[in-house]
Amino acid sequence: MKAPLLVWAMAAAFLLLVASLLIGAFTKPEFPPYAIGPHADSTYTLDASRGDEWRWWGGGDLGFRRNHVITAPGAGAIDLGSVAFDSATELPADGYIATSFAADTANAAIGKWYDYSMWSHLLTSRHHVYAIRSRTGQLAKLEILAYYCREVGAACYTIRYKQARPRMRSTGGVRVN
Repeated sequence: MKAPLLVWAMAAAFLLLVASLLIGAFTKPEFPPYAIGPHADSTYTLDASRGDEWRWWGGGDLGFRRNHVITAPGAGAIDLGSVAFDSATELPADGYIATSFAADTANAAIGKWYDYSMWSHLLTSRHHVYAIRSRTGQLAKLEILAYYCREVGAACYTIRYKQARPRMRSTGGVRVN
């Protein structure tokens, strides 16, 4: 007697699930060589591993908690895309998306900063550059470089962050050097 096709499909799905869990269990994230604190070249590493509180950074304009990144009330963000950090030399003057503080606190511009691997169960940065507008109107650019570090493990962000000069250009943007 032959097993029905559905039984074989379910067995194959089960084996794929087990393989995924095993691969994830043995996969270790790459730990960047950064320690918590400031580094050269506008980089900083911070611990956001506590799931019960936001880790505020950048004058209180950016909040980090586990895999979530938001802007403070009155602040906003724009996803500039997958561009080199140093090539983002002019930031938009307007169009910044505010964080929604509803049941699921999220900022639509910066909320999907990562790619998630079903095989390894690790988060990796999409390496997008984000324009940030502070509560006071100051502009900056941000790139999330890594989500892991040796001291903390997961939710240990290494970021590049650079404030814009307050010089307006005729195109309506703000210059960042």
